Amino acid sequence: MSHPFEYKVIYSSRKTIAIQVTREGQVLVRSPKSCTRSYIDTFVSQNENWVLKHLSRIKETESQKEKAGICPQPPLSEKDRARYMKIARDIFARKTEYYARIMDISYGRISIREQKTRWGSCSSKGNLNFNWRLILAPEEVLDYVVVHELAHRREMNHSKAFYAIVESVLPDYRSARKWLRDNGQTLWETV
Repeated sequence: MSHPFEYKVIYSSRKTIAIQVTREGQVLVRSPKSCTRSYIDTFVSQNENWVLKHLSRIKETESQKEKAGICPQPPLSEKDRARYMKIARDIFARKTEYYARIMDISYGRISIREQKTRWGSCSSKGNLNFNWRLILAPEEVLDYVVVHELAHRREMNHSKAFYAIVESVLPDYRSARKWLRDNGQTLWETV
């Protein structure tokens, strides 16, 4: 079966099949290992219009950027990245210490990373990871991510009980969460 675009299949232990168009215009199909190639091909055909719509939107955005004279960001030098990571380490160490005291929660090591798929994480041992690019976001977004990860020390899930902990510290956490969902991607375009 031929399609007007190429796609890449990524097999994993997931239960459902899903299709994704990246910002670079790559079409990815995330599939359970049990799916046959013909089933995947049929699934892609059924979603062809959706994919084409997204691909044309990406093309349109790119041509608008070209017309406006916006050049793609040059990649960060290792020196600059190291400097941002150091700034982030100081900021997150201070904020984590502050909120942990308020929440009466202990934590382990703090690591600063650059992961496209996560803003923060908390291990079962209480070690915290934060994405340095968050320092480019509004202050309340940083506070939300810190409190969110510390709350996982009490609830290792995203249940009502978990969000009740977050809300008890940051009553307006929803607006920070919404900002991150709506604008998080722009943090990769700023520097």
